[in-house]
Amino acid sequence: MRYKVRYLDPDGRERSKTYPDRQLSAAKAFLHEVETAKQRGTYLNPNAGKIKFRDYAERWLAGQSFKATTRISVPSRLKTQAYPFLGNLDLNAITPTTIRNWIRWMNDRGTARSYRHVCFVHVSAILNAAVDDKLIATNPCKARSVTTPTPGHRKIIPWTDARLKAVWLALPPRAKIAIPLGAGSGLRQGEMFGLSPQDINRDARVIHVVRQIQQTDNTLIFCGPKRDKVRDVPLSDAVLAELDTYLALFPPVSVTLPWDDATGEPTTVELIMTGDHNQPWWRQVFNATMWRPALHRARVENPTREDGVHALRHYYASALLEGGVSIKAVSEYLGHADPGFTLRTYTHLMPASHDTTRRVIDSRIRPSHGLDTAYNPSNQKNSSSEG
Repeated sequence: MRYKVRYLDPDGRERSKTYPDRQLSAAKAFLHEVETAKQRGTYLNPNAGKIKFRDYAERWLAGQSFKATTRISVPSRLKTQAYPFLGNLDLNAITPTTIRNWIRWMNDRGTARSYRHVCFVHVSAILNAAVDDKLIATNPCKARSVTTPTPGHRKIIPWTDARLKAVWLALPPRAKIAIPLGAGSGLRQGEMFGLSPQDINRDARVIHVVRQIQQTDNTLIFCGPKRDKVRDVPLSDAVLAELDTYLALFPPVSVTLPWDDATGEPTTVELIMTGDHNQPWWRQVFNATMWRPALHRARVENPTREDGVHALRHYYASALLEGGVSIKAVSEYLGHADPGFTLRTYTHLMPASHDTTRRVIDSRIRPSHGLDTAYNPSNQKNSSSEG
């Protein structure tokens, strides 16, 4: 090593790099790059990126203000999908090729498209933070050669009226109200469990969706609806009648749970849906003891994930769209992030516009509008003879 480049980093510490014989031009170029980076504020400590992805990701997680439910899902995704492939690599050793190979690795092990997408989003966010912390120069997830995994959109096939009625009849009396709340109001399962009689506005004929019950750290909690999108859902006479009948059989029960976190403020709410011993519902318990046995009794052959309680929301959405309710309104009632998501999910369920289009055009392209003379052969002949 014949040449040694000495320089001061932005913190005033002396650093150096050596080059072998006949590499004087490379040494000078390096010094020029260092000084330029210092002036532009883009200088990176050459040792800064020598931290394992797993270690930095854990530091990143500790600094996030996730909701309690998210604090469970994100670490789980990293542990199963990111750490096995990226965990022991230094941050500055992760290249676009590494990211492409990681995406292929997830694909080869059968990871669902939507799950690959959300895991990629987490890893990219972590590497973005590493760029902000000046540990690496760029985020390899954003390289042009990296194709971001797309979540994909499975085609929703809503339940038929016959299946809905069969499952409704097969549910135990204490669980039957799930059908009007899901198929008649579009509530998510956690929102059903967190619904209170105080959330029902009989004068305005709406349901105020203001909370749900979720599980975190083996504890049930109250928290806001998904993405904290509090909303009002129109309350039909039929759903209100079912609620009144249900409440006459099963009076509401006061339940106290922490709010938004296992250590959150204790909050007491009167709940419409509770178990046989007046306890709030755990999703897994309800599905195992109420929902799946009802599917079996209703002769739902080989039930899949698409036959879960969420199928009631799909039924609700399809019914509204078939009835001519606008995409924007359906999106608001379902509590979706934006109407675009609703459109992408349910566009194939919207009534076909073919007949309407034909009627509109027929009403315009008619002799009464004078458009029939535009290409009349006799007009062409008269025009040529006059010329």
